[in-house]
Amino acid sequence: MPKERTRRRGRLRIYLGCAPGVGKTYAMLGEAHRRVERGTDVVTGIVETHGRAQTDAVLAGLEVVPRRVINYRGTELTELDVPAVLAREPAVVLVDELAHTNAPGSKHEKRWQDIDELLAAGIDVLSTVNVQHLESLNDVVQKITGVRQRETVPDDWVREADQIELVDITPEALRQRMAQGHIYRPEKIDAALSHYFKPVNLVALREMALLWVAGAGDDATRRYRAEAEQPGRDDSGAEEERVVVAVTGGPESETVIRRAARIAQRAGDADLLCVHILRPDGLGVAPHALPKLRRLADDVGASFHTVVGGDEVPAALLDFARGANATQLVLGTSRRSRLARLLRGSIGAIVVRDCGPIDVHLVTHTEGDVRARRRPRRSPLPARRRVLGWLLAFLLPTVATAAGMTFGGVLGLPSDVVLFLAVTVVVALVGGLRPALFAAAAGGLMLNYLLTPPIFAFTLDRGSLIALGAMVAVAIAVDLVVDTAARRAEQANRARTEAALLASFARTSFSPADPLRQLLEKTAEVFALSSVALLERSDEEPDGWIYVACLGSPDCVRPEDAEIDVEVDDDHHLVGTGGPLAAADRRLLETVGGQALLALRGNRMAEEAVEARRQAEGNPARAALLAGVGDDLRAPLAAIKTATSSLRDPDLTLSGDDETELAATVEESADRLTKLVDDLLDSSRIAAGAINPAPRPIGYGEVVALALTGLGDTRRVAVELDETLPHVLGDPGLLERVVGNVVRGALRRAGGGAVVVRGGAREDGVRLEITEPGPEGDQETDELGLAVARGLTAAMGGTLTADRHPGGGRIVVICLPAALPARADAAG
Repeated sequence: MPKERTRRRGRLRIYLGCAPGVGKTYAMLGEAHRRVERGTDVVTGIVETHGRAQTDAVLAGLEVVPRRVINYRGTELTELDVPAVLAREPAVVLVDELAHTNAPGSKHEKRWQDIDELLAAGIDVLSTVNVQHLESLNDVVQKITGVRQRETVPDDWVREADQIELVDITPEALRQRMAQGHIYRPEKIDAALSHYFKPVNLVALREMALLWVAGAGDDATRRYRAEAEQPGRDDSGAEEERVVVAVTGGPESETVIRRAARIAQRAGDADLLCVHILRPDGLGVAPHALPKLRRLADDVGASFHTVVGGDEVPAALLDFARGANATQLVLGTSRRSRLARLLRGSIGAIVVRDCGPIDVHLVTHTEGDVRARRRPRRSPLPARRRVLGWLLAFLLPTVATAAGMTFGGVLGLPSDVVLFLAVTVVVALVGGLRPALFAAAAGGLMLNYLLTPPIFAFTLDRGSLIALGAMVAVAIAVDLVVDTAARRAEQANRARTEAALLASFARTSFSPADPLRQLLEKTAEVFALSSVALLERSDEEPDGWIYVACLGSPDCVRPEDAEIDVEVDDDHHLVGTGGPLAAADRRLLETVGGQALLALRGNRMAEEAVEARRQAEGNPARAALLAGVGDDLRAPLAAIKTATSSLRDPDLTLSGDDETELAATVEESADRLTKLVDDLLDSSRIAAGAINPAPRPIGYGEVVALALTGLGDTRRVAVELDETLPHVLGDPGLLERVVGNVVRGALRRAGGGAVVVRGGAREDGVRLEITEPGPEGDQETDELGLAVARGLTAAMGGTLTADRHPGGGRIVVICLPAALPARADAAG
């Protein structure tokens, strides 16, 4: 067998899904079982069930190769043991989550590289991946969901798979599976449904997966034609497509490369070339940018080229594109300022003008406008005052000139100079420096031309220059005073705003209803953050941190990976996404982080108080329950002691029937003791939360039949269940024990009477009613068995109530939610 594998490469089958939980792993395990039934040697290399009961059940029965344990920073991590699989030499191996990043110290960085080694050894592989992990779609998924996937796999490698099977499920069915707890733990369900698993997100991801698989199918058809030497004919008569993408090394380059990869894929898997135009002096390259871009280009199947161009980047880019016979050219929108684009033109505009037959795609990106990075000094004056200042700068010098010409004989030139100085002061007070400088210049020229002899002629004597300089100096001096006063007023307003915000945050942190979440919501609103979370250090997590509160989907698991990171203390960090913060906002956020930590501690203290109150309230009931259990234990023990004493008494002569009866009494009493011990153990497990039900649709009729089978003689039980009664959602084993406990107790209390089991559907769920006869107050108590049954029912999401029957006796009602008519059976 090893020799045969060296002659061929193993076959790869990938199950592709649009989101977690669609059933990829479940489908892969089902295929594995089918192959085992056909006699194929199948082993499990690594399968992540994420604690999903249905997936765990399907995994059972398959041979599992033990995982390799890697110790990383004091934490034991498990990974696929490639050497062990190669030594085992199976025909097929199951390797889940091919986009997974291996733990440091592994032979390969990525799991798909492990799979590639197994394929090279001739072993067939079944694997899974979600569409959001495909490298070319990474940025699109981030825009749709707000979550950036850090674990990606090259599209070309996935397309080379021998078979790609789309595991599809409607968004409604997927959200239903999520709501029923088949995908995530209960505490994560609400956040997932309101963010990543929103219907609009799932629809977009599903369409994206369908389109990608359709493109992969076209690739397979082209490969088949090439292998069969049947290239086929292009009905359009178009030449082979080649796409060139230009990058600068700036932050927009990754977006441009991914967009170009999708363009190349839509063009029929066209050749993709990535080019970086380098300046002759080698400057202008961002440090550490090009190696990262090279890796990204390799992941999307592009070749990377660095070209040294002249001073004209557009000409060098077009020369490369023409030399590569490119049919399409992709580049990002210009990052030059508007002034630079006006004076020199943008690279994109020049390329479009000179491209000839090459199609040009201009990709927009958030880095397209550099004005935010080259923002001039902002005036502290409001816009309305600046506009009014410019109006006065145009109007007042004219008014002053007209006044000087009208009253020149009375006022004289010195008065005119003082009037123009007053105009400059007024304009500076209202509009600031620029309008004041304009008013000073305009006033000086008008004063020189219209009011200073000789009239209607410019005279640049020393007096005129002194007057103009004085007006400019006055304008600057007044502006400094106005500017300082305005900035002080702005700082005072900001201080008042910060004080109001801090007071608002303080009130929120003392809110009685989940103050921590309300504080995060207010933080996201005030600082315009797309997500915000509080991280806490944890030695149990591989990355060392866990979310203790989260709003949105922050794409980080460590503080150093966060876009915004505020250290609250050594063990807590407030992180978020939404762009850089101003220094003043960051200081305010540090204060908010402290309040968030106080709210977290308040939440935990409240939870501890509730738990303490619950335990305190449960003590009387527990004491009463134990007292009842003591009575229940004494009765069978007394019967056993009496029966055994009679059997051992040498002075007592017993017949065979008497001995048989006494032995039966011992056996019955021992059975009762065993039942009491089982109930006590179940009660302890319920109190510890160790009951993990696996609910599925099941009928009451089936459960009642199984429960009665375990009770022995059930002739005194009348079952009146309609066949049309809806199925309920419950754990069959737990529900059988609940019914058995209740019916067993009812039979014991009923004496010789009959117990009736009925069913019915109500708005609150499907009910099973167990009625026992007997006069009121004449029944033997069975509080322990009933308490266990009530706890098991609550674990399944139902209720159990016990009330006196109007005609005497007692009626116990078990109510469970009705199972929905249509359910997805797979778990992925």
